[in-house]
Amino acid sequence: MKKTLCFGNPAYLRAGLRQLEIEQPASADAPMRKTTVPFEEIGIVILENPQITISHVALAALLEQNVAVITSNEKHMPTGLLLPLDGHTLQARRFREQVEASVPLKKQLWQQTVRQKILNQARALSSQKIDATPLIRWQSEVRSGDPDNLEARAAAWYWPKLFQNTPLFQNFVDTANPDDFIRERYGDWPNCLLNYGYAILRAVIARALVGAGLLPTLGIHHRNQYNAYCLADDIMEPYRPCVDQLVCQILHNSPQPPEPNKNGDMLSPALKRQLLVIPVMDVRMDRKKSPLQIAAQRTAASLASCFAGQERTILYPELC
Repeated sequence: MKKTLCFGNPAYLRAGLRQLEIEQPASADAPMRKTTVPFEEIGIVILENPQITISHVALAALLEQNVAVITSNEKHMPTGLLLPLDGHTLQARRFREQVEASVPLKKQLWQQTVRQKILNQARALSSQKIDATPLIRWQSEVRSGDPDNLEARAAAWYWPKLFQNTPLFQNFVDTANPDDFIRERYGDWPNCLLNYGYAILRAVIARALVGAGLLPTLGIHHRNQYNAYCLADDIMEPYRPCVDQLVCQILHNSPQPPEPNKNGDMLSPALKRQLLVIPVMDVRMDRKKSPLQIAAQRTAASLASCFAGQERTILYPELC
């Protein structure tokens, strides 16, 4: 299983003997530490602290192993993603198949994607003992290309319900009505938990797509010309409820929003560690449990087969 490494403190990262050498300078709280991790054991590296120095040789070695490298802003929120250009031996052929995919095929793939996303949203609500009957109905009504925009309709119904059984809203009804919750990319608690989790998820999916020889920029639905990861944003949609479910579990243990630090960051290292389990979360594929990062690789491989005309269905996971 590939490891996720998160560096929230100053560190020097360099390469040596096919391993990532990590040196963390001494501080008032801890002595200097030196550790090593084999490059082939790493899946994701998150660089949070502005006082991190990484050598070019170490970066090249990480990319050679198809490691996703995430950089963060001054509030320690992920803002950048670095992936290898050459991730598969048949990459040129798969790029061509992806570019030449027909519009009807992409619409059918998006239909499957939206259906599975809504179905997983229903499972996320059911795990919180919330009735999800409308979502079950809507997912069966999604047509090719989702011309009725049932994805948005489902989201508008889903978000006010998701957190209603967590202590955060049960204990603070006057100030934290779940019906008032608005999902925002740059919102406060618990949006920051979702945003951090989605950033990790996006890296997992993008890494899997590159590993399958696909171009993460060219989406089947998302078409933002300024987005370098449109396909990753498409394919991660059915995986998002996995993060939502994990955030619900965190909120059950955190009934009050934490106080932000001096940088305005509400996510403590302990909370971030809980989100770093996303790549190894259990999901269900073919009626068997599988770590999320392995499921992502199978999803990417099935998508490549769809573009090649060998399959017509993307293999997506179900929530456990």
